[in-house]
Amino acid sequence: MQKAIIGKKVGMTQIFNEAGKVIPVTLIQAGPCTVVQKKTPEKDGYSAVQLGFDEVPERKLSKPELGHVKKAGGAICRVLKEFKLDNADALNVGDSVKADVFAAGDRVDVTGVSKGKGYQGVIKRHGAQRTPMTHGGGPVHRHAGSMGSSTDPSRIFKGKIGAGQMGNEQVTVQNLDVVQVDPELGIIAVCGAIPGPKGGVVAVYSSVKKVKEKKGPASAGTVNPQKASARVNPQKASARKA
Repeated sequence: MQKAIIGKKVGMTQIFNEAGKVIPVTLIQAGPCTVVQKKTPEKDGYSAVQLGFDEVPERKLSKPELGHVKKAGGAICRVLKEFKLDNADALNVGDSVKADVFAAGDRVDVTGVSKGKGYQGVIKRHGAQRTPMTHGGGPVHRHAGSMGSSTDPSRIFKGKIGAGQMGNEQVTVQNLDVVQVDPELGIIAVCGAIPGPKGGVVAVYSSVKKVKEKKGPASAGTVNPQKASARVNPQKASARKA
């Protein structure tokens, strides 16, 4: 079943599993979210719900935003995001969605706005190579170099790498594992890193990719019958002693 929630990135930490292995996780303060609007096939042509997050005073919103949120009859939220869920018909305007919709073991996609790094050159922004430091390179070692042609085509093709603003764009990280969920604190621990700074707003929803489970016993690996006999060398002294 598809699930979704909006939250804030708290930061990264580590969790030890039962085997004593360290798992790097990102903590997300998920919800509570309020169902602000409900889309129906009869009226809108599709089924979806609009969730609101981050309660703020009324003076923080414009009059159109305030009127739209007040229809839900719940908290005044500044962040709105729409999700197409399987159980959209079961949700009604004013319902609350909390962190307990997810459970340990779920696979999720996390969308957020990456950290802004300002105006950067082609080396940092695109990983370009600098020019040689010798043989009269001049003070242009980190420049982009020649880009355009002469008469034909007399322009730079679209998509050519260059200097410009880096970061501050929407990024989605797919197929992350939910390691732990704390319903009381409203915290979701996701294995790995997610985009954005601490305190950044992120959307967590069920992964769109389906991971195929491996057939057969989990401990079974790939065995090459041609190499099985070569694992023990009878010519070695250690093998003869055994």
